[in-house]
Amino acid sequence: MNWTEFIPILEPYKEIIELILGVIVIFLVFSIIIRILKKQLLKKVKRKKQASTVIAFFGLIKFIFVILIFIIIVIAYYGSWGDIGFIAGLLTIALGMALQKPISSIFAWLIIITRKPFNIGDRIVISNIKGDVADISLTHIFLDEIGGTIDGEEKSNRSVILPTSIIFEQEVINYNEKDEYILDEVTVAITYESNLEKAEKIMNQAVGKIMVPYWQTFQKRIPLESHTRLKCKDSGIDVTVRYYTLVSKRNAIATDIIREILNQIGKTNDVDIAYPHTQVLMPENKRVK
Repeated sequence: MNWTEFIPILEPYKEIIELILGVIVIFLVFSIIIRILKKQLLKKVKRKKQASTVIAFFGLIKFIFVILIFIIIVIAYYGSWGDIGFIAGLLTIALGMALQKPISSIFAWLIIITRKPFNIGDRIVISNIKGDVADISLTHIFLDEIGGTIDGEEKSNRSVILPTSIIFEQEVINYNEKDEYILDEVTVAITYESNLEKAEKIMNQAVGKIMVPYWQTFQKRIPLESHTRLKCKDSGIDVTVRYYTLVSKRNAIATDIIREILNQIGKTNDVDIAYPHTQVLMPENKRVK
């Protein structure tokens, strides 16, 4: 039997056959595109949990796509193509209103994964909250809070969960985008009668003594030398020493430097710590005898 003899038989089913073939072609093209995108995103993630999030995301995309294809088939078979456009428009508006935040979060997650404004392990400030990024899921950013309960940069042992869509609304400060180093400073107030040159020397030497073990790991482009800045105050002179330090050990290193500075100042006779106080000086001839 010649295949041409089947044409009259299949003629009543022409529309449904064309629809099925069209759906198959669309599904194959969609699957190829999804597979390529999935492969590219998996190359960008570094942790197993992130990879699971990528897989879950594309699973969600496939599910939505299958539902839409099913709706199109039903409408095309029982209705008209004009109905498809009308109903698809209504569905788009309804889904857009109902899923505005989740959809924004998913797009934000894609931006974080592809553009990498920050990575897991980075220390960031977002919405006035400082923390180390512990995880990035499809809808949320998980931070290990820094400070919060204390005035400093140490972990508070609290977790902060933020929607990924917050990156569209708030500025993000990343401590680690370029490297692990940050400029820090320690300030000590000395009296106006103190030996200023010696005070600056003590502070620079204290930085050098504490930072030597860390400098061995610094990249060549990071300056190793500290420098001082001065500011006159009512009770004395603020001597500030600035230096590059490690983001994760900023507070601990600053504490060691302050301890070394105070220790060395305690050994001198011509450098004194300044503090707010009142001193009354009376002329010699008016002193009470």
